Amino acid sequence: MILSLAVLAGLLSVMMTSDPRPRLGGDAGSADAVPIMFYCAASNRAVMEAIKTDYEQETGLRLEIQYGPSQTLLSSIEVTHTGDLYLPADDSYLTMAREKGLVDEIIPLARQQGVVAVRKGNPKSITSFDDLLRNGVRLVQANPDATAIGNVTRQVLQEQKLWETLDQATTAYRTTVTEVANDVLVGAADAGIVYDAVLHTYPDLEFVELPELRDASSDVAIGVVSSTSQPQRALHFARYVSAQDRGLKRYAEFSFRVKQGDEWTDVPELAIFAGSMLRPAIDSTIGKFEEREGVLVTRVYNGCGILVAQMKAGQHPDAYFACDTEFMQQVPDLFPESVDVTQNELVILVEKGNPHDIKSLQDLTRPGLRVGVGHEKQCAMGWLTQNTLKEGGVQEEVMANVTVQTPTGDMLVNQLRTGSLDAAVAYLTNAAGAAEYVDAIRIQGIECSVATQPFAIAQQSRYRQLASRLFERICSAESQQDFQAEGFRWQVGAKVPAAAGPE
Repeated sequence: MILSLAVLAGLLSVMMTSDPRPRLGGDAGSADAVPIMFYCAASNRAVMEAIKTDYEQETGLRLEIQYGPSQTLLSSIEVTHTGDLYLPADDSYLTMAREKGLVDEIIPLARQQGVVAVRKGNPKSITSFDDLLRNGVRLVQANPDATAIGNVTRQVLQEQKLWETLDQATTAYRTTVTEVANDVLVGAADAGIVYDAVLHTYPDLEFVELPELRDASSDVAIGVVSSTSQPQRALHFARYVSAQDRGLKRYAEFSFRVKQGDEWTDVPELAIFAGSMLRPAIDSTIGKFEEREGVLVTRVYNGCGILVAQMKAGQHPDAYFACDTEFMQQVPDLFPESVDVTQNELVILVEKGNPHDIKSLQDLTRPGLRVGVGHEKQCAMGWLTQNTLKEGGVQEEVMANVTVQTPTGDMLVNQLRTGSLDAAVAYLTNAAGAAEYVDAIRIQGIECSVATQPFAIAQQSRYRQLASRLFERICSAESQQDFQAEGFRWQVGAKVPAAAGPE
């Protein structure tokens, strides 16, 4: 007979995991901790000094910051393999660094725009690109081979076939963007191409925006150096810098156009709801993520029908990893965007050796056979099973033999192992975890027997960036191997959901 609701409730309470852990990285605030070594672009120096003061006063942790041109700093990391964090003036340098295996996590911060710096009042009346080419106008730029502003300026103007002309009109190239601003300030130059945010600390300078430089903008992000010996502390500071109520407030004060950041918490607590079948594939990855980030991740594993009911009743996790797209679509107000990550197929599970010689869904209609299936209302597996039986034309006959309906496939496997069932319709991943006890028989010719597992980050999560980094870990090569070992098929092209909206 079908399991009673009371029995189900008891079993489910065991499966729902809140998994409290002690504070991770509890020495993060120790004054004796090794200082964080931070490579930072010169264009961000003023704002970063303010953030450094805030952070050291609030946490007791010390920072050592080396400022310089973005390319020079990247070369230093590549040669020395030292340092904990890298913040270039343009995130293209972080892309290069990641391709070289030099950085891991990348967290977006802000944007800055390329402009022409002039002295207050614009004494040379520079209002157009052609004005930069006039006789008597001394123009300075930052080195395009070493600095982000120089590089993006050259790229944008090359596309417009204007770079050679401007290059010839340039009086001198400087090592950093701040040196360009200083030249204009002291009268050594009449104009210089800089980022708008750099001029926040230059009250005697103003800037002119030119149409030709409209695309000369740079996204600023901070990356964790792969060779760091203290990733937890590095990420602690990176979270501080990218927090909307900490570092990003300073970035906004210094005229940067900030991204959407997380709220600041010393040890954030992230909540994820996930279908039970996903637990063997993701739990270890989540544990490693907790340790590296120094955060807590509360996991709730259950049938997706039950998880959806909990969310509709008011429980709102930061992320949801569903067993099938059908159950993601039932909470569009919480998760308007999702990414398909893996696929899992329904199979017929039987006792090892298949003593009843079951080969197809039709065989499940034999009189007297004891069959188990997922509960249609409580889990994606049950919903998918009903669709599969219906498409196979055997729904009524098979359901007549069903003696157990459960919210998870693991329960069905246990019933098979104890001899309470002769067969069950469950996921291939359930068989992967019990291969020495059960055999799996593929269901042929029915397309709807394959479930797709989507991942989404809650629109209203306080920790969208943190949840995005968790998803990156779930998509890592190491994690993919875990999924495949459990019988999942990886969906090519899974990308991290956007964590930072427009500035």
